[in-house]
Amino acid sequence: MENTPKLIQSIERSAAILEIIAQEGGAARLQRIASIAGIGKTTVHNILQTLDQLGYVQRRAGDVRYHLGGRILNLARIAGDDNTLRARLRPMLDAIACESGATAWLAVPSGDEATYLDIVDVANPAMVTSGIRRRERLEGSAVGLVFLAFVPGLGKRVLATRANALDEDIRTQIEAVRTRGYALDLEAYQSGLNGVAIPWRENGEVRASICLTGSAAQFPRPRLMRMAWMMMRHAECIAVQQC
Repeated sequence: MENTPKLIQSIERSAAILEIIAQEGGAARLQRIASIAGIGKTTVHNILQTLDQLGYVQRRAGDVRYHLGGRILNLARIAGDDNTLRARLRPMLDAIACESGATAWLAVPSGDEATYLDIVDVANPAMVTSGIRRRERLEGSAVGLVFLAFVPGLGKRVLATRANALDEDIRTQIEAVRTRGYALDLEAYQSGLNGVAIPWRENGEVRASICLTGSAAQFPRPRLMRMAWMMMRHAECIAVQQC
């Protein structure tokens, strides 16, 4: 007779709660979740608080329901298809690259890394961009700093796989990104290359990052800061059009 594996109750309950939220259309009230799961409200609340801190669920302003969080979608994205997101944001990349004369990138969080989905290079318009899917670690780039600053639980995920990845300098940069709303890369990722990245949000959650890169001589810090506001303006226009 095959032995029945011993289940860890807290993990079993967490998985059940996530499935209930999904079955309820992606959002559900605490009472509803507890009723379907057959678990006490206090226990469900504690589990939801943990899942919230890790980014698997989230509460939205003015909404008492618990929604599936961005980290669930990010995990699915590892093996998923981002063609829809790429097509939706390509006009913004084109506009940013054209206005700046620099290279514009689209990246998404994927596990504890960033995956680049698209690129627009005005200096080399013939560059092949379809399905580039370049991956890199989060620490050390403007794109990575955006995700570490705004995706809940991502820093803990990085530390779980790379214990010394987020040193004091990186943590200081992450706090600066949270304060100003964008990330700067002053030749940190590559000598002679500067960059700036902003978050792309859907329903209040960061789903992607838009990055602009160019030579350090042409894009010193003051110009990058102006480019950040230009990029945010284009992002707002796209968001309004899609509402």
